[in-house]
Amino acid sequence: MPDLSGIGVCPGVAAGPLLRIAAAPALPAPAPVTDAGAEVERAFAALAEVVADLERRADRATEATVAEVLRAEALMADDEELRDAVRERIEEGADAPHAIDAAFGTFREMFTEAGGYLAERVADLDDLRDRAVAVLLGLPMPGVPQPGHPYVLVARDLAPADTADLDPAVVLALVTEVGGPTSHTAILARALGLPAVVACRGILDVPERTLVQVDGGTGEVTLGASSVFSAKGVDEPELSHPGRTDDGHPVKLLANVGSVKNVPAADQAHAEGIGLFRTELLFLDRTTEPSRDEQVVAYREVFQAMAGRRVVIRTLDAGADKPLPFLHQDGEPNPALGVRGLRVARQRPEVLTTQLAAIAEAAADSGADVWVMAPMVSTLAEATSFADAVHEAGLPRAGVMIEVPAAALRAADLLGVVDFLSIGTNDLSQYTFAADRMCGELAELLDFWQPALLQLIGICGEAGRATGKPVGVCGEAAADPALAPVLAGLGVSSLSMSPRALSGVRASLARYSYAECRRLAELAVAAPDAATARKIVLS
Repeated sequence: MPDLSGIGVCPGVAAGPLLRIAAAPALPAPAPVTDAGAEVERAFAALAEVVADLERRADRATEATVAEVLRAEALMADDEELRDAVRERIEEGADAPHAIDAAFGTFREMFTEAGGYLAERVADLDDLRDRAVAVLLGLPMPGVPQPGHPYVLVARDLAPADTADLDPAVVLALVTEVGGPTSHTAILARALGLPAVVACRGILDVPERTLVQVDGGTGEVTLGASSVFSAKGVDEPELSHPGRTDDGHPVKLLANVGSVKNVPAADQAHAEGIGLFRTELLFLDRTTEPSRDEQVVAYREVFQAMAGRRVVIRTLDAGADKPLPFLHQDGEPNPALGVRGLRVARQRPEVLTTQLAAIAEAAADSGADVWVMAPMVSTLAEATSFADAVHEAGLPRAGVMIEVPAAALRAADLLGVVDFLSIGTNDLSQYTFAADRMCGELAELLDFWQPALLQLIGICGEAGRATGKPVGVCGEAAADPALAPVLAGLGVSSLSMSPRALSGVRASLARYSYAECRRLAELAVAAPDAATARKIVLS
């Protein structure tokens, strides 16, 4: 077979024998149901076991991103409408395994037709169905292979639960047939620091145990590697100095966290602060809004742990792929373009005011330098309103995320009313190219090296230079060591990422002078496509 290629989403090179995710359990022949009530109880018990297993995995997860995705998946399995659909199928005569399969099938069709963020959750639905059926059949739940030796993990796509217990010392690299740079597989790979390639057509046709070499930077998968080795990430000595270029230009290196349990990893990686504190983890598995006192406790733990350093906390980023039951957001025709992020305050302003009050109380006397930012800001009016609300709550620094092109194009105006910008490259890429992050056929459009995306980032960076205000990147692009000097050259003053990625990015920045960073940025923006931009910078 010829060598294969896809999209590299997490830098590093590794090689080893190829192994696949175990196949989903096959449905048995339909069985007659003599006691519908008992069959319903059996089906509900299986769903409950799946929920409990996912929550246990989330509790064990050391990465905030992994825990967040697992809890969102558990919430889907615990949905009342899903249970009603299962009950209806059983009352119509189906046994528990077939009722669960049919119920998930109905939701699968709905999500696919909805498109956008919901369409990308279809893989999660399939995984939940397989896990529930496995419980009913008395089989082990699907999971990654455990061969007792290192290997390269291959799958059509990876469900969040597949990676929860994944050991980076054994799994050398990840390759999937579908997905894009902002898919769950890509995000989780970066969180775990594993070389990864997505949208690699033909990888499932490669025989198991074939030796393969995976280059997570170029996206190349070489078949028949001559030796088994691993060279993950950037091979550099451990560095602990603040982020800076070779000639001392500062680029703050910050960590993404979801709760206080992620702070030790940030400290071990010598993070200079927190660039993204995701507050939605406190809300995701709730049917009622957490009280102000609950929020104060959760926020204060992180603030106190980061005393003396910057903590950028994001207000509730709900909607789209993070629906919250207590917000009653059902029925949106296109959730990705609907009421999400700051837009929730249009319908439920008290959610924002309560959160800001809790942040202010938690920040008081914590010793941390607390900055607050809002997601999904599109207009100057939204930015002004949010900044006013932040300052009224007694918090000194208000910022907004740049996730839609409209905000990037008016970055200079936004910096006239807010104190900083933070670029969310995952959403900015998706909205710039009108490309669903889970559409494998369009994955190349979501490559963070796309010149149009870099140009939008450059507009924000130039606005930051002109006003003297910080402009950071907290999306997945921040974790790419090769892209770091380009982002610095575009005017980005901080990069926030999974703690595992900090050492590689720190080492990469230290190789270039600031003038070289600006030259590379100019070349990348002027390139005709992402592949050429990457080649120019890496050559």
